[in-house]
Amino acid sequence: MPDSNFGDYEQREEDPSGYEQRGAQEKLVHRNPHPDFNKVEASRPDWAERSEWHFTKTKQPGWKLGQGANDGGESLEKKHVEINPYEQGRPAVFNYKLLISGIIPRPIGFVSTRSKDGSSTNLAPFSYTNVINHDPPLFTIGFAGGLSHAKDTLRNLTASKECTINIISEHYIEAANATSINAPYGTSEWSLSGLTPAPCTEVKASRVKEAIFSIEGKLLSTTEFESRATPGKKTGVLAVVEGVRFWVREDAINEDRNLIDPGVLRPVSRLGGIMYGRTMEGCEIPRPDFAEKEKEGETDGLLKAKKEGQ
Repeated sequence: MPDSNFGDYEQREEDPSGYEQRGAQEKLVHRNPHPDFNKVEASRPDWAERSEWHFTKTKQPGWKLGQGANDGGESLEKKHVEINPYEQGRPAVFNYKLLISGIIPRPIGFVSTRSKDGSSTNLAPFSYTNVINHDPPLFTIGFAGGLSHAKDTLRNLTASKECTINIISEHYIEAANATSINAPYGTSEWSLSGLTPAPCTEVKASRVKEAIFSIEGKLLSTTEFESRATPGKKTGVLAVVEGVRFWVREDAINEDRNLIDPGVLRPVSRLGGIMYGRTMEGCEIPRPDFAEKEKEGETDGLLKAKKEGQ
């Protein structure tokens, strides 16, 4: 295993096979289903620039406890297909494509790191990212592959113990996507994307100045996972990062500095394949209070230890 203090360039020179293998794996995934994407994109409507964030009602505003789905029972008429993720002959990439198309929309952690010696920097998007706690603020980042063939971000993160997590917004979606390019050895994604590095307070890695919301983070732990289908093969790493400083653009934060306006943030999410999603509208549903619902009679006949048929 290469020295963990190496910068990106040295890491790749020391073990280029890992990067070549990942390039081959990307071709195997066949993420882009279009033989001529430019032609397909040209046939689609233009970006809806004037679309503004707005609220709508829920589909069934008068919904009551016990009423179930709001589709009139239509979903109950549909059949399901059972899939064993470890079925003999089922490629692991099938599970990958299934999960990234079914667990949507996913937030994208736009992660900035630098090598421990500061000789190189890296910027890359990760849709296996989420917040898992608020005190302390904790975030998870999932990496494909094991530590022995770690991508630049994971190598830098485990060596320096620092990173920034930036939330991708609509106004730099193309630049963010560009950082997923299979660039030549020693090339920083910052330059290829045209994005602007900004200084941090608690970590040395840069945050993305164009980002409306950024988090300075310090690594707490990593957990490596082993394949069920191929015992001994390391297939993933989970990193837990503690947020130690937040950065929010002035026009996006409220006076108490505890709420970010989704209409300003305009976050971009990850869907399956090469698809991204926009968050353009929302609906509000108050959390029900049991005492109030009981008083109104909505709980009558519903208080059971389990539902019939379970």
